Amino acid sequence: MNSILVNMDNNIFPLPLYRASQVRELDRIAIEEMGIPGICLMERAGSGAFAILKFYYPDVRRITVVCGIGNNGGDGYVLARLAYLAGYDVTVLQIGDTSRLKGDALIAFKSMTNVGLQAQAFAEKKLSIVDIVIDALFGTGLDREVMGQWRLVIEALNRCTCPILSIDIPSGLHADTGAILGVAVHAKNTVSFIGLKQGLFTGDGPDYCGKISFDDLQVPSTIYKAVKSTVTRLDYESLKTALSKRSRVAHKGTFGHVLVIGGDSGMIGAARLAAEAAARVGAGKISLVTRNAHAALINLTRPEIMSHGIETAEQIVPLLNKVNVVAIGPGLGQSIWGRAMLDAVKNLQKPIVVDADALNLLAKKPFRFSNSVLTPHPGEAARLLETSTTDIKADRFAAIRALQLRFGGVCILKGAGTLVTDSDSQIGVCTDGNPGMAGGGMGDLLTGIIAGLIAQGFSTIEAAKLGVCLHAHAGDHAALEGERGLLSSDLLPWVRHYANPELLS
Repeated sequence: MNSILVNMDNNIFPLPLYRASQVRELDRIAIEEMGIPGICLMERAGSGAFAILKFYYPDVRRITVVCGIGNNGGDGYVLARLAYLAGYDVTVLQIGDTSRLKGDALIAFKSMTNVGLQAQAFAEKKLSIVDIVIDALFGTGLDREVMGQWRLVIEALNRCTCPILSIDIPSGLHADTGAILGVAVHAKNTVSFIGLKQGLFTGDGPDYCGKISFDDLQVPSTIYKAVKSTVTRLDYESLKTALSKRSRVAHKGTFGHVLVIGGDSGMIGAARLAAEAAARVGAGKISLVTRNAHAALINLTRPEIMSHGIETAEQIVPLLNKVNVVAIGPGLGQSIWGRAMLDAVKNLQKPIVVDADALNLLAKKPFRFSNSVLTPHPGEAARLLETSTTDIKADRFAAIRALQLRFGGVCILKGAGTLVTDSDSQIGVCTDGNPGMAGGGMGDLLTGIIAGLIAQGFSTIEAAKLGVCLHAHAGDHAALEGERGLLSSDLLPWVRHYANPELLS
Protein backbone atom coordinates (compact mmCIF):
# COMPACT_ATOMS: atom_id res chain seq x y z
CA MET A 1 0.00 0.00 0.00
CA ASN A 2 1.40 3.39 -0.93
CA SER A 3 1.51 6.22 1.57
CA ILE A 4 -1.37 8.68 1.77
CA LEU A 5 -0.11 12.24 1.93
CA VAL A 6 -2.28 14.60 3.89
CA ASN A 7 -1.73 18.25 4.71
CA MET A 8 -4.10 19.85 7.17
CA ASP A 9 -3.68 23.30 5.64
CA ASN A 10 -4.05 22.06 2.04
CA ASN A 11 -0.52 23.15 1.25
CA ILE A 12 1.45 21.34 -1.41
CA PHE A 13 3.68 18.66 0.03
CA PRO A 14 7.38 19.19 -0.63
CA LEU A 15 8.94 17.03 -3.32
CA PRO A 16 12.46 16.55 -1.85
CA LEU A 17 13.00 13.49 0.33
CA TYR A 18 15.90 13.16 2.76
CA ARG A 19 18.02 10.65 4.61
CA ALA A 20 18.01 10.83 8.40
CA SER A 21 21.49 12.39 8.46
CA GLN A 22 20.34 15.12 6.10
CA VAL A 23 17.35 15.98 8.29
CA ARG A 24 19.67 16.16 11.29
CA GLU A 25 21.81 18.59 9.33
CA LEU A 26 18.74 20.69 8.52
CA ASP A 27 17.91 20.64 12.22
CA ARG A 28 21.46 21.71 13.11
CA ILE A 29 21.38 24.61 10.64
CA ALA A 30 18.07 25.80 12.05
CA ILE A 31 19.46 25.74 15.60
CA GLU A 32 23.08 26.81 15.19
CA GLU A 33 23.00 29.07 12.15
CA MET A 34 19.45 30.41 12.25
CA GLY A 35 19.38 30.80 16.03
CA ILE A 36 16.21 28.81 16.68
CA PRO A 37 16.54 27.13 20.10
CA GLY A 38 16.24 23.36 19.98
CA ILE A 39 13.55 23.40 22.64
CA CYS A 40 11.57 25.78 20.43
CA LEU A 41 11.63 23.24 17.58
CA MET A 42 10.66 20.50 20.03
CA GLU A 43 7.72 22.57 21.27
CA ARG A 44 6.62 23.13 17.67
CA ALA A 45 6.91 19.42 16.93
CA GLY A 46 4.83 18.39 19.93
CA SER A 47 2.29 21.10 19.16
CA GLY A 48 2.11 20.06 15.50
CA ALA A 49 1.57 16.42 16.43
CA PHE A 50 -1.18 17.44 18.86
CA ALA A 51 -2.84 19.46 16.09
CA ILE A 52 -2.80 16.41 13.82
CA LEU A 53 -4.32 14.32 16.59
CA LYS A 54 -7.18 16.80 17.06
CA PHE A 55 -7.72 17.11 13.31
CA TYR A 56 -8.08 13.37 12.65
CA TYR A 57 -9.48 12.28 16.00
CA PRO A 58 -11.64 15.13 17.30
CA ASP A 59 -13.67 12.87 19.57
CA VAL A 60 -10.89 11.13 21.48
CA ARG A 61 -10.47 11.92 25.17
CA ARG A 62 -8.13 9.24 26.50
CA ILE A 63 -4.60 9.55 25.16
CA THR A 64 -1.63 7.35 26.01
CA VAL A 65 1.81 8.65 25.03
CA VAL A 66 4.61 6.07 24.92
CA CYS A 67 7.98 7.81 25.25
CA GLY A 68 11.58 6.79 24.81
CA ILE A 69 14.57 8.69 26.20
CA GLY A 70 15.67 10.63 23.13
CA ASN A 71 14.35 13.70 21.36
CA ASN A 72 11.44 11.71 19.94
CA GLY A 73 10.38 11.11 23.53
CA GLY A 74 10.80 14.84 24.12
CA ASP A 75 8.26 15.55 21.35
CA GLY A 76 5.94 13.13 23.12
CA TYR A 77 6.35 14.94 26.46
CA VAL A 78 5.35 18.22 24.78
CA LEU A 79 2.25 16.65 23.23
CA ALA A 80 1.32 15.01 26.54
CA ARG A 81 1.65 18.31 28.43
CA LEU A 82 -0.43 20.24 25.88
CA ALA A 83 -3.14 17.58 25.84
CA TYR A 84 -3.21 17.42 29.64
CA LEU A 85 -3.59 21.21 29.91
CA ALA A 86 -6.35 21.06 27.30
CA GLY A 87 -8.36 18.71 29.53
CA TYR A 88 -7.64 15.35 27.94
CA ASP A 89 -7.21 12.21 30.02
CA VAL A 90 -3.48 11.65 29.42
CA THR A 91 -1.25 8.76 30.43
CA VAL A 92 2.49 8.82 29.77
CA LEU A 93 4.20 5.45 29.64
CA GLN A 94 7.97 5.65 29.94
CA ILE A 95 10.42 3.22 28.34
CA GLY A 96 13.99 3.64 29.52
CA ASP A 97 15.48 5.37 32.54
CA THR A 98 14.54 9.05 32.72
CA SER A 99 17.82 9.73 34.52
CA ARG A 100 19.42 9.37 31.08
CA LEU A 101 17.38 12.22 29.62
CA LYS A 102 19.42 15.23 28.58
CA GLY A 103 19.22 18.46 26.62
CA ASP A 104 15.90 19.50 25.13
CA ALA A 105 14.23 16.18 25.99
CA LEU A 106 15.04 16.73 29.66
CA ILE A 107 13.64 20.27 29.49
CA ALA A 108 10.43 18.95 27.91
CA PHE A 109 10.17 16.21 30.53
CA LYS A 110 10.49 18.71 33.39
CA SER A 111 7.93 21.03 31.78
CA MET A 112 5.51 18.10 31.67
CA THR A 113 6.04 17.05 35.27
CA ASN A 114 5.83 20.69 36.43
CA VAL A 115 2.18 20.83 35.37
CA GLY A 116 1.44 17.72 37.40
CA LEU A 117 1.62 15.01 34.76
CA GLN A 118 3.88 12.13 35.77
CA ALA A 119 5.34 9.35 33.65
CA GLN A 120 4.53 5.75 34.55
CA ALA A 121 6.42 2.55 33.89
CA PHE A 122 5.20 0.79 30.77
CA ALA A 123 2.73 -2.07 31.20
CA GLU A 124 0.67 -3.53 28.39
CA LYS A 125 -2.48 -3.62 30.51
CA LYS A 126 -2.38 0.19 30.61
CA LEU A 127 -3.12 0.18 26.89
CA SER A 128 -6.44 -1.59 27.32
CA ILE A 129 -8.65 1.46 27.93
CA VAL A 130 -7.45 4.19 25.60
CA ASP A 131 -8.74 6.02 22.51
CA ILE A 132 -5.40 6.66 20.79
CA VAL A 133 -1.74 5.85 21.39
CA ILE A 134 1.10 8.23 20.54
CA ASP A 135 4.31 6.51 19.47
CA ALA A 136 7.28 8.61 20.65
CA LEU A 137 9.74 5.78 21.20
CA PHE A 138 12.44 6.19 18.56
CA GLY A 139 13.25 8.93 16.11
CA THR A 140 14.98 8.74 12.77
CA GLY A 141 18.39 7.82 14.18
CA LEU A 142 17.56 4.14 14.71
CA ASP A 143 19.80 1.96 12.53
CA ARG A 144 19.95 -1.41 14.27
CA GLU A 145 17.51 -4.20 15.03
CA VAL A 146 15.04 -3.51 17.82
CA MET A 147 15.59 -5.98 20.64
CA GLY A 148 14.84 -6.63 24.30
CA GLN A 149 12.20 -4.62 26.13
CA TRP A 150 11.91 -2.20 23.21
CA ARG A 151 10.79 -5.00 20.92
CA LEU A 152 8.28 -6.24 23.49
CA VAL A 153 6.82 -2.74 23.78
CA ILE A 154 6.38 -2.36 20.03
CA GLU A 155 4.77 -5.78 19.80
CA ALA A 156 2.39 -4.73 22.58
CA LEU A 157 1.55 -1.50 20.74
CA ASN A 158 0.74 -3.46 17.59
CA ARG A 159 -1.75 -5.56 19.56
CA CYS A 160 -3.71 -2.41 20.44
CA THR A 161 -7.09 -2.08 18.80
CA CYS A 162 -7.00 1.72 18.90
CA PRO A 163 -5.23 3.87 16.28
CA ILE A 164 -1.57 4.84 16.70
CA LEU A 165 -0.09 8.21 15.76
CA SER A 166 3.68 8.03 15.24
CA ILE A 167 5.77 11.13 15.80
CA ASP A 168 8.24 11.74 12.94
CA ILE A 169 8.47 8.05 11.95
CA PRO A 170 6.96 4.75 13.15
CA SER A 171 9.39 3.38 15.71
CA GLY A 172 11.42 0.52 14.26
CA LEU A 173 11.20 1.71 10.64
CA HIS A 174 14.52 2.63 9.01
CA ALA A 175 14.28 6.25 7.91
CA ASP A 176 16.63 5.79 4.95
CA THR A 177 15.45 2.48 3.47
CA GLY A 178 11.90 1.84 4.65
CA ALA A 179 13.01 -1.53 6.00
CA ILE A 180 11.70 -2.97 9.27
CA LEU A 181 14.42 -3.24 11.90
CA GLY A 182 13.13 -6.46 13.37
CA VAL A 183 9.78 -5.00 14.40
CA ALA A 184 8.07 -1.65 13.87
CA VAL A 185 5.00 0.24 15.02
CA HIS A 186 2.07 -0.14 12.63
CA ALA A 187 0.75 3.43 12.69
CA LYS A 188 -2.54 4.78 11.43
CA ASN A 189 -1.00 8.25 11.11
CA THR A 190 2.53 9.62 10.96
CA VAL A 191 3.55 13.26 11.22
CA SER A 192 6.99 14.05 9.78
CA PHE A 193 9.00 17.16 10.67
CA ILE A 194 11.36 19.56 8.83
CA GLY A 195 12.10 17.15 5.96
CA LEU A 196 10.20 14.16 4.61
CA LYS A 197 12.23 10.99 5.16
CA GLN A 198 12.72 8.82 2.08
CA GLY A 199 12.04 5.58 3.96
CA LEU A 200 8.45 6.61 4.64
CA PHE A 201 7.56 6.17 0.98
CA THR A 202 9.03 2.85 -0.16
CA GLY A 203 9.77 -0.64 1.12
CA ASP A 204 7.62 -1.32 4.18
CA GLY A 205 7.24 2.39 4.90
CA PRO A 206 3.92 2.93 3.12
CA ASP A 207 2.29 0.04 4.99
CA TYR A 208 3.51 1.14 8.42
CA CYS A 209 3.09 4.93 8.17
CA GLY A 210 -0.59 5.15 7.30
CA LYS A 211 -1.60 8.70 6.46
CA ILE A 212 1.45 10.96 6.40
CA SER A 213 1.29 14.59 7.48
CA PHE A 214 4.13 17.08 7.25
CA ASP A 215 5.13 20.05 9.41
CA ASP A 216 8.22 22.11 8.55
CA LEU A 217 8.24 23.56 12.11
CA GLN A 218 8.37 27.05 10.61
CA VAL A 219 12.06 26.83 9.82
CA PRO A 220 13.28 29.36 7.23
CA SER A 221 13.06 28.04 3.67
CA THR A 222 16.67 29.08 3.10
CA ILE A 223 17.98 26.19 5.16
CA TYR A 224 16.92 23.73 2.47
CA LYS A 225 19.42 25.24 0.04
CA ALA A 226 22.26 24.01 2.22
CA VAL A 227 21.33 20.30 2.03
CA LYS A 228 21.02 18.75 -1.41
CA SER A 229 18.39 16.06 -1.68
CA THR A 230 19.20 13.07 -3.90
CA VAL A 231 15.67 11.63 -3.80
CA THR A 232 12.41 13.24 -4.86
CA ARG A 233 8.72 12.40 -4.69
CA LEU A 234 6.93 11.68 -7.94
CA ASP A 235 3.19 11.89 -8.43
CA TYR A 236 0.80 12.35 -11.32
CA GLU A 237 -0.34 15.82 -10.24
CA SER A 238 3.20 17.21 -10.36
CA LEU A 239 4.02 15.62 -13.74
CA LYS A 240 0.80 15.84 -15.74
CA THR A 241 1.62 19.26 -17.21
CA ALA A 242 4.07 17.47 -19.53
CA LEU A 243 1.04 16.03 -21.36
CA SER A 244 0.41 19.04 -23.59
CA LYS A 245 -2.62 19.51 -25.78
CA ARG A 246 -2.25 18.06 -29.28
CA SER A 247 -1.85 20.14 -32.43
CA ARG A 248 -4.92 20.35 -34.63
CA VAL A 249 -2.81 19.31 -37.65
CA ALA A 250 -1.27 16.22 -36.03
CA HIS A 251 -1.48 12.79 -37.70
CA LYS A 252 -0.71 9.24 -36.58
CA GLY A 253 2.92 9.57 -37.60
CA THR A 254 3.28 12.50 -35.23
CA PHE A 255 2.83 10.26 -32.23
CA GLY A 256 5.21 7.47 -33.10
CA HIS A 257 5.19 3.74 -33.73
CA VAL A 258 5.54 1.21 -30.88
CA LEU A 259 6.58 -2.39 -31.40
CA VAL A 260 5.68 -4.85 -28.61
CA ILE A 261 7.48 -8.20 -28.67
CA GLY A 262 6.09 -11.03 -26.56
CA GLY A 263 3.27 -13.46 -26.07
CA ASP A 264 4.73 -16.95 -26.26
CA SER A 265 2.36 -19.90 -25.98
CA GLY A 266 -0.21 -19.34 -23.25
CA MET A 267 0.90 -15.76 -22.57
CA ILE A 268 -0.56 -13.75 -25.43
CA GLY A 269 -2.64 -11.67 -22.99
CA ALA A 270 0.47 -9.99 -21.55
CA ALA A 271 1.60 -8.72 -24.95
CA ARG A 272 -1.93 -7.62 -25.80
CA LEU A 273 -2.17 -5.60 -22.56
CA ALA A 274 1.13 -3.86 -23.23
CA ALA A 275 0.16 -3.03 -26.80
CA GLU A 276 -3.25 -1.65 -25.85
CA ALA A 277 -1.73 0.42 -23.02
CA ALA A 278 0.65 2.01 -25.53
CA ALA A 279 -2.34 2.86 -27.71
CA ARG A 280 -4.45 4.19 -24.83
CA VAL A 281 -1.68 6.51 -23.69
CA GLY A 282 -1.58 8.01 -27.17
CA ALA A 283 0.97 6.32 -29.43
CA GLY A 284 0.10 6.73 -33.12
CA LYS A 285 0.68 3.18 -34.31
CA ILE A 286 1.08 -0.14 -32.51
CA SER A 287 2.65 -3.29 -33.91
CA LEU A 288 2.90 -6.56 -32.01
CA VAL A 289 5.23 -9.46 -32.71
CA THR A 290 4.15 -12.82 -31.32
CA ARG A 291 4.04 -16.50 -32.25
CA ASN A 292 2.45 -17.53 -35.53
CA ALA A 293 -0.07 -19.78 -33.82
CA HIS A 294 -2.04 -16.99 -32.24
CA ALA A 295 -1.07 -13.76 -34.00
CA ALA A 296 -4.46 -13.50 -35.69
CA LEU A 297 -6.30 -13.70 -32.36
CA ILE A 298 -5.15 -10.20 -31.42
CA ASN A 299 -7.09 -8.61 -34.26
CA LEU A 300 -10.33 -10.29 -33.24
CA THR A 301 -10.64 -8.13 -30.14
CA ARG A 302 -8.39 -5.16 -30.90
CA PRO A 303 -8.14 -4.53 -34.65
CA GLU A 304 -6.15 -1.33 -34.12
CA ILE A 305 -3.10 -3.42 -33.17
CA MET A 306 -1.07 -4.65 -36.16
CA SER A 307 -0.27 -8.21 -35.14
CA HIS A 308 2.57 -10.16 -36.77
CA GLY A 309 3.37 -13.84 -36.40
CA ILE A 310 7.16 -14.10 -36.46
CA GLU A 311 9.29 -17.10 -35.63
CA THR A 312 12.86 -16.05 -36.47
CA ALA A 313 15.11 -13.11 -35.72
CA GLU A 314 15.59 -12.45 -39.44
CA GLN A 315 11.87 -11.92 -39.96
CA ILE A 316 11.68 -9.14 -37.39
CA VAL A 317 14.34 -6.89 -38.95
CA PRO A 318 12.02 -5.04 -41.38
CA LEU A 319 9.70 -4.13 -38.52
CA LEU A 320 12.56 -2.90 -36.33
CA ASN A 321 13.52 -0.47 -39.06
CA LYS A 322 10.03 1.07 -39.10
CA VAL A 323 9.32 1.68 -35.41
CA ASN A 324 10.41 4.37 -32.95
CA VAL A 325 10.51 2.29 -29.77
CA VAL A 326 10.46 -1.39 -28.80
CA ALA A 327 8.86 -2.94 -25.72
CA ILE A 328 10.05 -6.49 -25.14
CA GLY A 329 9.22 -9.00 -22.42
CA PRO A 330 5.47 -9.24 -21.71
CA GLY A 331 4.69 -12.94 -22.08
CA LEU A 332 7.97 -13.44 -23.96
CA GLY A 333 8.86 -16.69 -22.21
CA GLN A 334 12.38 -18.01 -21.84
CA SER A 335 12.38 -20.51 -24.68
CA ILE A 336 14.62 -20.44 -27.77
CA TRP A 337 12.09 -18.10 -29.43
CA GLY A 338 12.22 -15.59 -26.58
CA ARG A 339 16.01 -15.60 -26.56
CA ALA A 340 16.08 -15.11 -30.34
CA MET A 341 13.77 -12.09 -30.07
CA LEU A 342 15.90 -10.53 -27.35
CA ASP A 343 19.10 -11.11 -29.31
CA ALA A 344 17.48 -9.49 -32.34
CA VAL A 345 17.05 -6.18 -30.51
CA LYS A 346 20.11 -6.13 -28.22
CA ASN A 347 22.13 -3.88 -30.54
CA LEU A 348 19.23 -1.76 -31.73
CA GLN A 349 20.01 1.97 -31.57
CA LYS A 350 16.48 2.86 -30.52
CA PRO A 351 14.77 3.11 -27.11
CA ILE A 352 13.90 -0.30 -25.70
CA VAL A 353 11.63 -0.94 -22.71
CA VAL A 354 12.62 -4.25 -21.11
CA ASP A 355 10.26 -6.18 -18.84
CA ALA A 356 9.30 -9.61 -17.50
CA ASP A 357 10.96 -12.56 -19.24
CA ALA A 358 13.26 -10.28 -21.21
CA LEU A 359 14.71 -9.30 -17.82
CA ASN A 360 15.02 -12.94 -16.78
CA LEU A 361 16.86 -13.74 -20.01
CA LEU A 362 19.05 -10.69 -19.47
CA ALA A 363 19.94 -11.97 -15.99
CA LYS A 364 21.16 -15.24 -17.49
CA LYS A 365 23.34 -13.50 -20.07
CA PRO A 366 23.86 -9.87 -19.03
CA PHE A 367 24.61 -7.05 -21.45
CA ARG A 368 23.90 -3.31 -21.68
CA PHE A 369 21.43 -1.85 -24.16
CA SER A 370 22.40 1.48 -25.68
CA ASN A 371 19.13 3.20 -24.74
CA SER A 372 16.97 1.21 -22.37
CA VAL A 373 14.31 1.37 -19.67
CA LEU A 374 14.51 -1.66 -17.36
CA THR A 375 11.38 -2.34 -15.30
CA PRO A 376 12.06 -5.14 -12.77
CA HIS A 377 10.07 -6.06 -9.71
CA PRO A 378 12.17 -7.15 -6.66
CA GLY A 379 12.40 -10.78 -7.76
CA GLU A 380 13.65 -9.85 -11.23
CA ALA A 381 16.00 -7.26 -9.72
CA ALA A 382 17.47 -9.95 -7.46
CA ARG A 383 18.19 -12.14 -10.47
CA LEU A 384 19.73 -9.24 -12.39
CA LEU A 385 22.01 -8.41 -9.45
CA GLU A 386 22.67 -12.06 -8.51
CA THR A 387 21.39 -11.58 -4.98
CA SER A 388 18.25 -12.34 -2.99
CA THR A 389 14.87 -10.63 -2.94
CA THR A 390 15.44 -10.07 0.79
CA ASP A 391 18.56 -8.06 0.01
CA ILE A 392 16.71 -5.99 -2.59
CA LYS A 393 13.93 -5.20 -0.13
CA ALA A 394 16.41 -4.33 2.63
CA ASP A 395 17.58 -1.26 0.71
CA ARG A 396 15.65 -0.49 -2.46
CA PHE A 397 17.61 2.73 -3.02
CA ALA A 398 20.92 0.86 -3.05
CA ALA A 399 19.39 -1.78 -5.31
CA ILE A 400 18.24 0.64 -7.99
CA ARG A 401 21.60 2.39 -7.97
CA ALA A 402 23.30 -0.97 -8.45
CA LEU A 403 20.94 -1.86 -11.31
CA GLN A 404 21.62 1.41 -13.07
CA LEU A 405 25.38 1.09 -12.68
CA ARG A 406 25.36 -2.44 -14.04
CA PHE A 407 22.92 -2.08 -16.92
CA GLY A 408 22.89 1.65 -17.69
CA GLY A 409 19.95 3.58 -19.11
CA VAL A 410 16.85 4.19 -17.01
CA CYS A 411 15.96 1.75 -14.24
CA ILE A 412 12.63 1.28 -12.49
CA LEU A 413 12.28 -0.81 -9.34
CA LYS A 414 8.61 -1.66 -9.02
CA GLY A 415 6.69 -2.20 -5.80
CA ALA A 416 5.10 -0.02 -3.12
CA GLY A 417 6.93 3.26 -3.64
CA THR A 418 8.24 2.45 -7.13
CA LEU A 419 11.69 3.95 -7.74
CA VAL A 420 12.92 5.53 -10.98
CA THR A 421 16.39 6.79 -11.89
CA ASP A 422 19.10 7.11 -14.54
CA SER A 423 22.74 8.15 -14.33
CA ASP A 424 21.95 11.88 -14.17
CA SER A 425 18.72 12.13 -12.18
CA GLN A 426 17.72 12.03 -8.57
CA ILE A 427 15.98 8.82 -7.57
CA GLY A 428 12.25 9.41 -7.92
CA VAL A 429 9.76 7.73 -5.58
CA CYS A 430 6.19 7.33 -6.81
CA THR A 431 3.64 8.06 -4.08
CA ASP A 432 0.59 6.97 -6.09
CA GLY A 433 -0.71 3.40 -6.35
CA ASN A 434 -2.45 0.82 -4.16
CA PRO A 435 -2.28 -2.90 -3.26
CA GLY A 436 -5.15 -3.70 -5.61
CA MET A 437 -2.52 -3.40 -8.33
CA ALA A 438 -0.70 -6.47 -7.03
CA GLY A 439 -1.98 -8.71 -9.79
CA GLY A 440 -1.08 -10.21 -13.14
CA GLY A 441 -0.74 -7.88 -16.09
CA MET A 442 -0.09 -4.64 -14.20
CA GLY A 443 3.56 -4.63 -15.19
CA ASP A 444 2.63 -5.28 -18.82
CA LEU A 445 0.46 -2.17 -18.77
CA LEU A 446 3.33 -0.11 -17.37
CA THR A 447 5.66 -1.34 -20.10
CA GLY A 448 3.17 -0.31 -22.78
CA ILE A 449 2.50 3.07 -21.19
CA ILE A 450 6.19 3.93 -21.04
CA ALA A 451 6.77 2.78 -24.62
CA GLY A 452 3.76 4.79 -25.80
CA LEU A 453 5.09 7.94 -24.14
CA ILE A 454 8.55 7.47 -25.65
CA ALA A 455 6.93 7.08 -29.09
CA GLN A 456 5.33 10.50 -28.61
CA GLY A 457 8.66 12.20 -28.03
CA PHE A 458 9.31 11.92 -24.31
CA SER A 459 12.86 11.03 -23.28
CA THR A 460 13.31 7.66 -21.62
CA ILE A 461 13.63 9.20 -18.14
CA GLU A 462 10.64 11.51 -18.68
CA ALA A 463 8.54 8.62 -19.98
CA ALA A 464 9.57 6.41 -17.07
CA LYS A 465 8.66 8.96 -14.40
CA LEU A 466 5.42 10.07 -16.01
CA GLY A 467 4.49 6.53 -17.01
CA VAL A 468 4.97 5.12 -13.51
CA CYS A 469 2.82 7.88 -11.99
CA LEU A 470 0.10 7.82 -14.65
CA HIS A 471 -0.13 4.04 -14.29
CA ALA A 472 -0.35 4.27 -10.49
CA HIS A 473 -2.85 7.14 -10.59
CA ALA A 474 -5.05 5.20 -13.01
CA GLY A 475 -4.82 2.27 -10.60
CA ASP A 476 -5.94 4.42 -7.69
CA HIS A 477 -9.07 5.50 -9.53
CA ALA A 478 -9.83 2.04 -10.86
CA ALA A 479 -9.62 0.83 -7.25
CA LEU A 480 -12.31 3.21 -6.02
CA GLU A 481 -14.75 0.34 -6.55
CA GLY A 482 -12.56 -1.92 -4.43
CA GLU A 483 -8.95 -3.07 -4.44
CA ARG A 484 -9.77 -6.74 -4.19
CA GLY A 485 -10.65 -8.14 -7.61
CA LEU A 486 -9.07 -5.26 -9.54
CA LEU A 487 -7.94 -6.42 -12.99
CA SER A 488 -5.18 -4.87 -15.02
CA SER A 489 -7.57 -4.23 -17.91
CA ASP A 490 -9.75 -2.18 -15.54
CA LEU A 491 -7.04 0.50 -15.67
CA LEU A 492 -7.19 1.05 -19.43
CA PRO A 493 -10.11 3.52 -19.48
CA TRP A 494 -8.38 5.48 -16.70
CA VAL A 495 -5.06 5.41 -18.54
CA ARG A 496 -6.75 7.12 -21.46
CA HIS A 497 -8.56 9.50 -19.10
CA TYR A 498 -5.39 10.68 -17.34
CA ALA A 499 -3.39 10.83 -20.57
CA ASN A 500 -5.62 13.80 -21.41
CA PRO A 501 -5.27 16.15 -18.40
CA GLU A 502 -6.54 19.14 -20.41
CA LEU A 503 -10.00 17.53 -20.29
CA LEU A 504 -10.00 17.15 -16.50
CA SER A 505 -11.91 19.65 -14.44
